[in-house]
Amino acid sequence: MAEIIVEVAYALPERQKLLRLSVPAGTTVREAALRSGMAKHFPGLDLAAAPLGIFGKAVPRPEERVLEEGERVEIYRPLIADPKEVRKQRAARAAKARAERPAD
Repeated sequence: MAEIIVEVAYALPERQKLLRLSVPAGTTVREAALRSGMAKHFPGLDLAAAPLGIFGKAVPRPEERVLEEGERVEIYRPLIADPKEVRKQRAARAAKARAERPAD
């Protein structure tokens, strides 16, 4: 079976790792993540359940999406906070600050 070269990337705020792999043609995104052995470098990383993407775009069904030569699989960390909620809180703080400012 033919082989293709892909990369698998994972990053924490303080460090990151990029691995280059040779995998059989027909390998899925999830299979590449599992084959990468990234969990050895980042204890506690659950490659079987982690959200995955390719070049910054989330892959909704990584168990089905077959990789092509040269693609980079990205392993995503879970969000700590909901971005919509953070924006709402920031807007509320700004509105409160405006309301508390003395009128000219």
